[in-house]
Amino acid sequence: MRIRPRAAGIVCALLCVGATALSTPAGAAGDGTGPASDTRSLSVEYFPGPHSEGRYTEVPATAPERLRKSGRSAPQNPELAPVSALQDSGPTDDRLDLVVMGDGYTAAQQGDFQADAQAKIEAVFQIEPYKSYRGLFNIWTVDVVSRESGVSGDPTRNTVKDTALSSYFWCADTERLLCLDTDKVSTYAAQAPAADIVFVLANSTKYGGAGYSDVPNTVGYDGIATMSADNAQSTLIGAHELGHSIGHLADEYTYDSYGRYTGPESDESNASIHDAAYQHEHQAKWWRWMGEQDPAGGTVDTYEGSGYYPLGLYRPTDTSIMRTLASDTFNLVGRESMIAGFYRYAGVLSSGVSTDAPVRWYTPLRVRLASLDDHGLAEVRLRWYVDGREVRSARGQRLVTPLQLGVLALRGRTHTVKAEAVDVTPALRDPAARKAATSSLTWTVGTR
Repeated sequence: MRIRPRAAGIVCALLCVGATALSTPAGAAGDGTGPASDTRSLSVEYFPGPHSEGRYTEVPATAPERLRKSGRSAPQNPELAPVSALQDSGPTDDRLDLVVMGDGYTAAQQGDFQADAQAKIEAVFQIEPYKSYRGLFNIWTVDVVSRESGVSGDPTRNTVKDTALSSYFWCADTERLLCLDTDKVSTYAAQAPAADIVFVLANSTKYGGAGYSDVPNTVGYDGIATMSADNAQSTLIGAHELGHSIGHLADEYTYDSYGRYTGPESDESNASIHDAAYQHEHQAKWWRWMGEQDPAGGTVDTYEGSGYYPLGLYRPTDTSIMRTLASDTFNLVGRESMIAGFYRYAGVLSSGVSTDAPVRWYTPLRVRLASLDDHGLAEVRLRWYVDGREVRSARGQRLVTPLQLGVLALRGRTHTVKAEAVDVTPALRDPAARKAATSSLTWTVGTR
């Protein structure tokens, strides 16, 4: 069974809310809309405009009291919220499960939500490496019914809507920052078969969004990305958020006030204290990609300024989706980390024959490969082994018997049969990433 990794790294997403629960004095939420119902707050990353770099502030974990409509009954019991499979590609233990829900959609607008969810997902999955590795995802939609259409703060700051998730613009006095009640999101996310990441689509055309990572919850998901459903520029918010929660990537933008970084080497793959000469000499960080033409533009090198520090930390390219919303492209280093992240959650190889079940020389062993884009980045090779030796004639075969692999029915002897799938995509150069992209199944064949 897969162990779901927890998100790690510096932060969260485009218009993104990095989520570390902090303690704040009662009534000090600082969002300009009145006190929240509790004192929990989250560290928030946001992008003031569609072509800007990110910035941080703090927001309440729950919506301000004036937006919570206390005393009015909810229009829907979350436990009765319908759940649909926008894409069901395999068992939840072997897939990255993305849950999409809407806010500000009335009962009569659930068809609109489904259409918006489909459109937003299609837009995100046009971006590499999501496009090539979509087959590693399950995508679930949860129909969340709101009493009123639209969300608070749209079109004006004083607009108040009674919605199921209490979404609102003007969070932390920032017009484009779209916050919500994370506890309510968790309640609805729990209705899906599984949840690793949650997208919340606000029923709005106004540009904005947010991303929460490491949100305390009992559901097990690693982050929330909010975005306006009917604003195309908000799509990148979700794509960037997954860069943090799945790829463990650092933000590549800077604050002038941070000055020079003097700490140890960064854990994130796209930030380093070492320049190009050092990386070449010591085979450090992204040395394998150095000098390559990058899809984000220019060549891979060491560009000073990353992880919020304008000095002392380097990034691989001048720009990328982890630096600004003006780019919709992961650089080569980020792309590699994203693919390795996909494989931390998901496996490309599965079988209906349990590895614990009795297997005989005549037992059919059928395996399945996740449906990846063969014309994109992915390049999966399937191999079979008996007692550690490859059976070359079985390469690529998805149905074999031990006998076909050369296992003879000799009394009292057992053999080990292994199916192994390896993604040999050129997008992976780090041996550790290649190892993460390897899936195998092993059976013990009894020959009595």
